[in-house]
Amino acid sequence: MIDLSHVSVWVFDMDDTLYPREQGLMQLVQARINAYVVEAVGLDPASARVLQRQFLDEHGTTLAGLMANYTIDPEHFLHDVHDVPMDSLEPNPRLAEQLMRLPGRRFVFTNGAREYAGRVLDRLGVTGCFDGVFAIEDADLTPKPAPSTFRHVIERFGFEPRQAAFFEDTPRNLEPAKALGMTTVLIGDGHGKALGDHIDHIAPDLLDFLTDLTFKDAAA
Repeated sequence: MIDLSHVSVWVFDMDDTLYPREQGLMQLVQARINAYVVEAVGLDPASARVLQRQFLDEHGTTLAGLMANYTIDPEHFLHDVHDVPMDSLEPNPRLAEQLMRLPGRRFVFTNGAREYAGRVLDRLGVTGCFDGVFAIEDADLTPKPAPSTFRHVIERFGFEPRQAAFFEDTPRNLEPAKALGMTTVLIGDGHGKALGDHIDHIAPDLLDFLTDLTFKDAAA
């Protein structure tokens, strides 16, 4: 049995965490990011994809890599790459029910843009489930897994890390959370990346994980 009796703050990544990866929203964003890199850097699509993967590994996001190596307008980038339809995203009233069952406060912590995060949460039908959203603009464009950004989230929302659980689909983004004392939950298969002892729990699906929690497992 999973013991989350100490948890009173619930922090969730958004993309491919609050909804299943199979719904394909991030594929649409990814395609727009690739197109942006082609245009901004002047590479062919295949070379742009290689560069983007390098930026993700070295900087956490494509935007951070572009800002470190090229002159671009970050505001224009965020608007352009997140300008995708939400049709593939399925509203999830069951998720809203399970989120509202969680005792304590609930937050979203995303590397996505603020306006995009609002659209995603509205589409899912979970906006009212959260006490706050921390988007990439709130991090001064410094993405996860930067430890400073995690500390910024903690300061912004005012919580004790050891009383918090963090849910995320990218294994390395759980490392700074664990180092700060949070309980870490990997949602999904980790995208084929190496796992590690910084991951406390692994759940194929967030909704199933939350549904299996009982009130005696989670603190009021």
